[in-house]
Amino acid sequence: MVSLSLSAVPIFLIQLVLGKARLLLAIAFYISLYGLKFDRFVRMFSVKHLEAHRREGYFSGQYAGVFGRYVEFFLGYLYGNVPELDRTVHVRLHHRENGGPNDTAECRDFDRTSRLDFLWYLSKNAWTVLGIAPYAYFKANGDEESRRRLLRGLAQYYAYFAAVFLYDWRIGVLFVLIPLLCMNFITGIIAWVQHAFYDPEHPEDYFAHTATVFDEVNFMNEGYHLCHHHRAGMHWTEMPIHFERIRERMRESGSLVFRDLDFMGLFFALTLFRRMDVLAEKLVPWEPMNREDRLALLAKRTGASVIPKHSGMPARISAP
Repeated sequence: MVSLSLSAVPIFLIQLVLGKARLLLAIAFYISLYGLKFDRFVRMFSVKHLEAHRREGYFSGQYAGVFGRYVEFFLGYLYGNVPELDRTVHVRLHHRENGGPNDTAECRDFDRTSRLDFLWYLSKNAWTVLGIAPYAYFKANGDEESRRRLLRGLAQYYAYFAAVFLYDWRIGVLFVLIPLLCMNFITGIIAWVQHAFYDPEHPEDYFAHTATVFDEVNFMNEGYHLCHHHRAGMHWTEMPIHFERIRERMRESGSLVFRDLDFMGLFFALTLFRRMDVLAEKLVPWEPMNREDRLALLAKRTGASVIPKHSGMPARISAP
């Protein structure tokens, strides 16, 4: 938070003062947001994720009103992150639906090994990033508090978007539109792989389709995504212990665990390069499996699937 406040924010303000869009300032802005090795965005993503699950954000008492949601409600604008997409949509929609058919970010209808399907998924995910699909979800489900929260966040972000474009459309493109498109692309990748492995026989079981990845650098234990869904309020340092607690249920559900892989690497292997052999090698099965069995399992769990009529799952709320 401090590094972004001392780099990205001043760069953006300097650009507004100068008026004419400067390409070098835009490049410096992107580096300050994402980092040369994407490390800044990884840290920011985890920080805003953690903030969303804290009742008062990072500050409490007299400071909560101003700094409580500092990442989401201030720095998030620079990343193209609509206010309330984390505190309200992530917590009250995604964790309620757990990647199920009513989750606006679910991807079961797409072939997760297809690059073309991923592009189609991005067009769907844009409705979530823009807040439109979540707004329809809360309205359809009668969740008035969440609907009003999100509406306020949408109004604030769209006003910011319009104000910058009216000031100078070139600055708007470089400093507002491109970060928004990047947010759609990056969050699309994350949602695509974290819940990529739907079991067609048990489509409602989030233990089955939520992936766990272990990597040398597992920042704030984000790789324990299933543990996070099972106990969303658990502190990130407790995730490895909780993983051991739920191992048996994971085994029964056929939950997939990968070693020496992060979520970006999972996307590269699964969709971008379609290296199922690499995923088969990195898969940690619950029972002994040969290479052919692993490949067959991955093929079964990553193709486009349709929810069986007998599953009793509710119809999906589609984006407008």
